[in-house]
Amino acid sequence: MLPLILAIYADPEEPALIVRLQHRDPKALAELYDSYGRAAFALVLRVVRDRAIAEDLVQETFLRVWNRAHLIDSEKGALGPWLLAIARNRAIDYLRSSAGRERNAIELNETDHAPLYREMEAEILISDQARRVRAAMDRLAPNYRTVMELAYFEGLSQSEMSIKMGQPLGTIKTWVRTALQSLRNDLGVAVPS
Repeated sequence: MLPLILAIYADPEEPALIVRLQHRDPKALAELYDSYGRAAFALVLRVVRDRAIAEDLVQETFLRVWNRAHLIDSEKGALGPWLLAIARNRAIDYLRSSAGRERNAIELNETDHAPLYREMEAEILISDQARRVRAAMDRLAPNYRTVMELAYFEGLSQSEMSIKMGQPLGTIKTWVRTALQSLRNDLGVAVPS
């Protein structure tokens, strides 16, 4: 649920943090890690299902953000969704690599990390924002809810969703855009202009 919350809500302090990152302030990177490190790790771990690999991929994610901070528009950008998109893409890239395919030849079960998942879920579910987002997700039409779950919790690209759901890519793109807009409207979140 946390990646979805971060995609919908933007922290009002982020424009200043973006500027500090662009000026190569190491304390800004530390603050960014404090804010998003755990969420990035949870997301990557959910995709790769290996703690050591997830730790490496999260480190690569923050290094990539540090090296590409100049690309963020501090007026429009939201760090959380951008950082989590990078983390998710790093995890998916890993799975698609030969090392990832070899590692995943043996089916791993989420129960291998059950205590970790229970701890993260308990923390997330106590949040008022998480409850509100979960309720808003429940109010979405089934096709919109499905694309959001596939994107944020299974890490599928829109092309992969198109194949999995047997729908044209344009339809999937519309569903994702409409679902995000519906969630923002339902939660009263202003979309940055």
